[in-house]
Amino acid sequence: MHIAVIGTGYVGLVTGACFAEFGVEVTCVDVDKNKIARLNQGIIPIYEPGLDNIVEKNSKAGRLHFTTDIKSAVEQALVVFLAVGTPPKEDGSPDMSYYQSAAKDIANCMNGYKVLVTKSTVPVGTGKWLRKFVEENQKFKTNFGVASNPEFLREGAAIEDFMHPDRVVIGSNEEDAIAVMKDLYRPLYLIETPIVITSLEAAELIKYAANAFLATKISFINEIANLCDKIGCDVHDVARGMGMDKRIGSKFLHPGPGFGGSCFPKDTRALSTVAKQFGTDSMIVDTVIEVNERQRRAMIPKIENLIGDFKGKQISVLGLSFKPETDDMRESPAIEIIKEMQARGAKIKAFDPVAMEEAKHCLPDIEYAKDEYEAIEGADVLVFLTEWNQFRALDMKRVKNLLKSPKIADLRNIYEPEDMREMGFEYVGVGR
Repeated sequence: MHIAVIGTGYVGLVTGACFAEFGVEVTCVDVDKNKIARLNQGIIPIYEPGLDNIVEKNSKAGRLHFTTDIKSAVEQALVVFLAVGTPPKEDGSPDMSYYQSAAKDIANCMNGYKVLVTKSTVPVGTGKWLRKFVEENQKFKTNFGVASNPEFLREGAAIEDFMHPDRVVIGSNEEDAIAVMKDLYRPLYLIETPIVITSLEAAELIKYAANAFLATKISFINEIANLCDKIGCDVHDVARGMGMDKRIGSKFLHPGPGFGGSCFPKDTRALSTVAKQFGTDSMIVDTVIEVNERQRRAMIPKIENLIGDFKGKQISVLGLSFKPETDDMRESPAIEIIKEMQARGAKIKAFDPVAMEEAKHCLPDIEYAKDEYEAIEGADVLVFLTEWNQFRALDMKRVKNLLKSPKIADLRNIYEPEDMREMGFEYVGVGR
């Protein structure tokens, strides 16, 4: 089977590379000539563990191709995935201009039956719109199918998530399209992956609902953590006791400075917008968004209680990306927290294992260190903002000697408060 993947961003590139790993002939298309040229040279534009190896392997095997020629890609493909960006607009609704442009290009190139598959996260109703739009813009009238196949990839674990997913959701109102999609995912039947067949609209909503629910768990445990700070107990004990209930589960019960990234902030706002468009309330989701914004602001007093006035203080920041194992800075809590400390007169020196080049675009006026210890040297306080594994076992005696004063604001709860205080640190966590 030949497939085309339109868009070589995070979702498109992972999708294309992993299908090629399944033995499918894949052509990835992008309008960015420089990005395609770099991909053809084996240069991966994003950091995702294991992705470079899969791209190199399947490119050499001749199963994975990169081009700007959408016409040739669509003409030879049976399945065409739309994986272009749908960034949020000011009102929280997705910007569908890239999606519409890609759909028009596909319509102009169709030379026979294709299944057009939405992989991007899109508003409910996009599948129906896509059918009508393509029918109106086809140069040569031909039958085609429409399906929704939302992705559930975790940045930093995307390859594993694609190869061994919890489930695959296929939404379509057409039996032919469903049959083609089930055949494409046939390798996953061997590991008994659940295949969920739904309507177009249900599949579109599943993605928003899943991400909004996970975001809700994060905002919930952050509120509990703030209560633990007031009571004087440990949120880790509370989260562990909650998580053992199988109806709740332990995942996403980790307090911190709030959620970020390309999905949760965008998808919660988009779901709220969808609810308004359909004339219904989204009170829980709206509150989740509000709690998350408030949580970021709540980190500043924690640091301030350690060092007093920010003016003239040197702050060491470890971790910039919104989570470990990615260089993604989109909606990272670190951005807002660092900018607020700067606005109050602090000087920032930061280190992140992979995200510093990306960070320079949104945080151009902070100092970047070559490693953890250079970032720490001479600082008035050490602030952890991302829980990279290499930060979990620092030489704390060395850290204490390098700091101007032994103060740590551990906003990811990497270390044990009692251990840090026994070593002579003034330590504050989140809910601990």
